[in-house]
Amino acid sequence: MSEPIYVTDQLIADDIDAYLDTHQHKTMLRFITCGSVDDGKSTLIGRLLYDSKMIFEDQLDALHADSKKVGTQGQEIDFALLVDGLAAEREQGITIDVAYRFFNTEKRKFIVADCPGHEQYTRNMVTGASTADLAVILIDARKGVLVQTRRHSYLCHLIGIRNLVLAVNKMDLVDYDQATFDAIVADYAEFAKSIGIESFTALPISGFKGDNITALSANTPWYSGPTLVEHLETVEVNSARDAEKPFRLPVQWVNRPNLDFRGFAGLIASGSVKPGDEVRVLPSGKTSTVTRIVTMPSGPAGASATGGDGDLPEAVAGQSVTLCFADEIDCSRGNVIALADQPPQVADQFEATLVWLNDEALIPGRAYWLKLATQTVSATVQPPKYAINVNTLEHVAAKTLDLNAIGVAEVTTDKPLVFEPYGENRTLGGFVLIDKLTNATVAAGMLHFSLRRAQNVHWQALDISREAHAALKNQKPAVLWFTGLSGAGKSTIANLVEKKLHRMNRHTFLLDGDNVRHGLNKDLGFTEADRIENIRRVGEVAKLMADAGLIVITAFISPFRAEREMVRAMLPEGEFVEVFIDTPLADAEARDVKGLYKKARSGQLKNFTGIDSPYEAPINPEIRVDTTAMTPKEAAELIVARLLGDD
Repeated sequence: MSEPIYVTDQLIADDIDAYLDTHQHKTMLRFITCGSVDDGKSTLIGRLLYDSKMIFEDQLDALHADSKKVGTQGQEIDFALLVDGLAAEREQGITIDVAYRFFNTEKRKFIVADCPGHEQYTRNMVTGASTADLAVILIDARKGVLVQTRRHSYLCHLIGIRNLVLAVNKMDLVDYDQATFDAIVADYAEFAKSIGIESFTALPISGFKGDNITALSANTPWYSGPTLVEHLETVEVNSARDAEKPFRLPVQWVNRPNLDFRGFAGLIASGSVKPGDEVRVLPSGKTSTVTRIVTMPSGPAGASATGGDGDLPEAVAGQSVTLCFADEIDCSRGNVIALADQPPQVADQFEATLVWLNDEALIPGRAYWLKLATQTVSATVQPPKYAINVNTLEHVAAKTLDLNAIGVAEVTTDKPLVFEPYGENRTLGGFVLIDKLTNATVAAGMLHFSLRRAQNVHWQALDISREAHAALKNQKPAVLWFTGLSGAGKSTIANLVEKKLHRMNRHTFLLDGDNVRHGLNKDLGFTEADRIENIRRVGEVAKLMADAGLIVITAFISPFRAEREMVRAMLPEGEFVEVFIDTPLADAEARDVKGLYKKARSGQLKNFTGIDSPYEAPINPEIRVDTTAMTPKEAAELIVARLLGDD
C-alpha cells in the first residue's frame, strides 16, 4: 500500500523534526457519527478522510475505477466505498462491532467511531459513544427528525456526550432550502429540550458534494456559522473540562523499582496535583502529602523509574504519573487518590442505569464482577425499577433486561466502591459488569447516586472475633456445601456427616434445602432468579454461623456454579468445601422418593433441575462422592476424614 498523502507534506520535506513536534502536541478529539440507515454517515466520514488527505493512492485509484458518482472536483468518487465495511463484513459472515477511523488536520487529531445505526446494534453504539467527546447526529434533509434520530440523541445524552452537532445532510437534494433546514432544527430543538439536551450546533451540509465540510459553501449564503471541520477543530474536548474538576487518580499499580523508591502510578482522571498538596487515599481515608510527581522513563530499557523525564511541577488530567508521598500509608491498586479536602464518595449500594450487552438476560441476584476504573468488586443487581423504551422514552415495567435493553436498577457491591455520579465524572461513574464464569462483558452502567440506606448503615466493630469463637470450640470453622441433583443423596449423606461429627464433640449445624424453604425462604419459588436468591440467603446464614465458629453443613441442589462461587467468595480462603454428590440423572430419577421427577416429566412441575432447568456440575470440587461406587455411610466417612485431615 502506498504512503498516505498528508496536507503537511511540504513541512515533512523541509523539517521533519518540526513536523513531528507539531504533530505530537496536537490535541485529540474522539467523536461518533449517528443517524438512520442511509443518512450518509459513511459518505461523511469518507469526505473527511478525503479532504484531510488521509486516504491512500491505491484506494483513490480503486474508487476512481469503481465509482459512478461524481465528486466536487469532477472526480468519480463514492466516499462511502472508502469506509463502509458493514456490507462487506456481512457478506463475509462477520459481525460488525464499531469501525474506528483516524485522521488529522493541521490543528487536531481525530478518532471517529462509525457505528451501525440499527436498533439491534444499540450495544455497539454505546461502545463507540462511551469514550467520545462529541457526537455528529446526521439527518437526511428530505426526511427530517426520525425515530432513530431521537434514539441516538437520547443514547448520546445518556452516555454523557455534551457536544452535539446536528448535521442536516443531503442539502443538495432539497436545493439548499433554508426553510427546510430551519424547520428541521426547530423540530429537533423541541425534542432535545424534552430530554435535557441544553445546546447543540446545527450545520447544513452535503457529505457527497462537500458543502460546509471544510469550507463555507456558496450554495448556502444564508448560513454563516462554522464549517464542520472548523467546529471539530475548536470544540472543547473532555480532557480540558476534566482538568477543571477535583483531582482524582485511580491507582493502577504500586511502582517500587528499588528499596529507596515507592510511588503510586495511574492515569489522572480529573483535576490537577502539585508537590506539597495534601491528598487522601480512598476508601481507607488515610492522608499524606505529595512529595514528588515522577514520569515514566523515556531512556534505555531498565532506566530508573525514579528518574524518568524529570519530576513535574504539576500534573493534570490525562497524564500518566507516579506520585510519591511523605508518609508510608497503605495504598494499592483499586484505591483512588484525591485532594484531602475534596474526596469522592464511598458506598456499597447505588442506583444505576444499565445497558445490557449480552445475549443472556440479566439474572437479578446473581453475582457479577463490577469493574469501575481500577476497582473490581463483586456486585449483584436487583430486579429493574423500570426499563426505558428508547424510541418513546417511556418507562416500562421489567423483571429483567434483555440484549440491548436499557433500565434503571439498584446495584449492591460486596466492598465499598469509590465513585462519583456519572454526570460528574465518567471515569468514576461508569462501569461494566462481567460474568464471573465466562468473563464476558454483559453490561455497561452509569452510577446515579448512592442509596441513603448505604450511608446510614455502618459496620460495627466487635471485640469477640470469629477466631475467638472458633478457639472456644476448639475447631476450625468450615462450610461443607453439598450439591447435586434432586434425589442424589445430599440430605442423607449430610445427616450422616453431622451425626459422625457430633459424636466427635464437634460443633455443627445442618442447613437443609427443604427445611430452609419452610421458614427463611418460604417466599421464594423455583425460578432461576428465586433459586439464586435462595442460595444467596443461605450463603449469608452459613457465613454468620462460620463466624460463630461452627462447622456448617448445607444440602442444596444449588444448580448454578456462579452462586456456589458467590458463597465461596463470602468466606475466608479454605473454609468453603464443595462436596459434589455425583449421581447420574437416571439413578436419581429411579429413586424419586418425593415423586418430583414424575411430576416434572408430566409437566406438573416447572423449572425442575435436570428436566427443564439446567444443573451445572462442579468442575473442581474439593470432594467428589460417586454414589454408584460407595454407600452413604462410606461417603460420610470419606467426607469427615477429608475435613478433619485439614483441621
